Amino acid sequence: MSDPHPPTIALDTKDYYNVMAHFYRGEVGRIMLWRQRLDLTTNWAIAATTGIITYALSHAEITHLVFFFANMICLFLLIVESRRYRYYDAFRARVRMLEAHFLKPMVLRQTQHDELCWREQLANDLTLPSFKISRSEALYRRFGRNYIWLFLIIAGAWGVKVWAHCPGAQTLHGFLPAIQNGQPLPPWLFWTLGMLFLGSMIWLLVGALRLEVYTSETDIGQVHEREWQV
Repeated sequence: MSDPHPPTIALDTKDYYNVMAHFYRGEVGRIMLWRQRLDLTTNWAIAATTGIITYALSHAEITHLVFFFANMICLFLLIVESRRYRYYDAFRARVRMLEAHFLKPMVLRQTQHDELCWREQLANDLTLPSFKISRSEALYRRFGRNYIWLFLIIAGAWGVKVWAHCPGAQTLHGFLPAIQNGQPLPPWLFWTLGMLFLGSMIWLLVGALRLEVYTSETDIGQVHEREWQV
């Protein structure tokens, strides 16, 4: 039978603080690594968007449907980045826990208070790591912070492409027919895909706006906020 009260490791105060300092440094290194991965995904989206816009606007014979392809690339990269953001946030939560409950008392030269049982919470997370925010919240955050501007730029370039290269699009009355006629898909399929994409953008925008009202990116999150109080 396992001992319900396993023996603790005998560490003096100096050794304990030394271990915790190395632990804090390691967690900071992890969040910096995931921060770089987030920036890399965003850079991919910017490069893809820039390349497609440049290609489409420089050739009049290119269909404006390439901008729909650009939107799909950005949407895919948004999903990838939101997954990376959840990993980044999980390690960031550990760093914030150490900063608030371990480093702060040392900075103030005060006795540590353990009302929140942060040591047990942090140890449990080391045993069974968990995400601190949901998939949808990660999507809302990355969309509201970065990707909404990419989608707006693509939409603006799409409008310029139709206006400049599609016959009859120079008037308000002929703009929508020019959009429909300037691409190879059947009209029903084109408008169905367009409405589905527009609906997904509205969903992301509403979620991002609601999230910005109730919390900010510097908060720990919603999933385990009671256990991860800072």
